[in-house]
Amino acid sequence: MLIQRFKGKIHRATVTEANLNYVGSITIDGQLLDAAGIIEGEKVQIVNNNNGERIETYTIRGEEGSGVICLNGAAARRCQVGDTVIIIAYGYMTEEEARAFEPKVAFPDQDNKL
Repeated sequence: MLIQRFKGKIHRATVTEANLNYVGSITIDGQLLDAAGIIEGEKVQIVNNNNGERIETYTIRGEEGSGVICLNGAAARRCQVGDTVIIIAYGYMTEEEARAFEPKVAFPDQDNKL
């Protein structure tokens, strides 16, 4: 049996943009994606610490070192610029794999720099 387990996250990033007129997704600084072990196009859960919203979308790789955290499309209605978010990715693993797996966690500063 496979279980879904937390595999990586970006903990307490600051939303820099909200673009309602985009098809959808979240654009994330490529350095933050790499640090958290999240790849472009991967499904993520976004938890907004300011209002309690939880949404799911997929990632777009942003420019490395830019600090960008941009909610696109409908997700832009759930976060405002300046909000603090946690971006979480999950993976499917056997119980044995899950017990041995070490997730990656990125802790950006207030400017979304590592």
